[in-house]
Amino acid sequence: MARRISILGATGSVGLATLDLIGRADPGQYKIVALTAKTNAAELARQAIRFDAECVAIADPAAATALQAALKDYPAIEIGVGEAAVCEMAARNADWVMAAIVGAAGLKPTLAALRQGRSLAFANKECLVCAGSLFMDEAARCGTTLLPVDSEHNAVFQVFDPAQRETIRSITLTASGGPFREASRAVMAKASRADALAHPTWEMGAKITIDSATMMNKGLEVIEACWLFDLPPDQVDVVVHPQSIVHGLVEYADGSLLAQLGSPDMRTPIASALAWPRRMAAPVERLRLTDIGRLDFQPPDLTRFPAIRLAREAIDAGGIAPAVLNAANEIAVEAFLADRIRFLDIAAGVEDVLERSISDADMPQALTAFEDVFAIDARARQMARDLMVERQTNP
Repeated sequence: MARRISILGATGSVGLATLDLIGRADPGQYKIVALTAKTNAAELARQAIRFDAECVAIADPAAATALQAALKDYPAIEIGVGEAAVCEMAARNADWVMAAIVGAAGLKPTLAALRQGRSLAFANKECLVCAGSLFMDEAARCGTTLLPVDSEHNAVFQVFDPAQRETIRSITLTASGGPFREASRAVMAKASRADALAHPTWEMGAKITIDSATMMNKGLEVIEACWLFDLPPDQVDVVVHPQSIVHGLVEYADGSLLAQLGSPDMRTPIASALAWPRRMAAPVERLRLTDIGRLDFQPPDLTRFPAIRLAREAIDAGGIAPAVLNAANEIAVEAFLADRIRFLDIAAGVEDVLERSISDADMPQALTAFEDVFAIDARARQMARDLMVERQTNP
């Protein structure tokens, strides 16, 4: 029987790469159940028609008319509108779900998919950043198989032996260093939106690309890795690796250091998750080490890239801190992309929100249920918006 597949965030880079792999598979191997998108009605409709999807949902009601018009000749495709519809379609019966909605907005639909108790491939790191213990407990309760899709976590997943957990000394996540890997703070202070979006290795969405430029992306990945692999923060390392060939490593007690290598193409980790526990062909460039010649590694500079420090402080503090960190970062990146604040204001603003959240009377200080996560996220976003206005007014 065909495997039933749903893709949340189908029009983003990860969603489209997943559909590219499915489109290359043997006919009848996969059946698309649900596709969702935030605003891109035209691309959502195009993919729904191409793959004969059972249903689609668009989160933005303003895009509903365009989606309905694009699918008017395909009455068999069910259409949903709004965030509730996205969650409802995420819960549709599927064997494997790709959760690729960027940011905390992906938490509710990802939870809906997780509660089916099947296989959940996730590129949404914010679920574990904001609600780590709650999310992992829910996955265990539902019997859901979690398959990481971020290239670094997928790499570690491939060489991490759960049966030998007690012999694992550490894991290492690699970072490209982004467009400002060798830039001074003075250069970064003047960086434009275009400068920050000019990633030297990966093609990603705007938000993730900015996170790579600040290296907040790596900080969030450290928090995600702690929950996913059940490791304390001091056993999760980060190294800068400009070639983006080695994606993750696991160090064992006997001195072995196992690494996963591959060309920088998201279709490799997606294929790993889609075919797990087997392997499938992927149309990626073959990795030839003799053509590469050398691989470089260096520690991250926490002075120029304080976001990693902030993330480590947040996971060490625990409680609400990681959720506050994530919410503040999303608002700060949004403000930078809108040219309302400067590049260095992103990490500085996040640090201010973290400090203010400790004594904020309206900030929930407990994290015991998913409702707490949503309340913390909402309050931290409002604090961050207010702070971004201050920074805009007083640059």
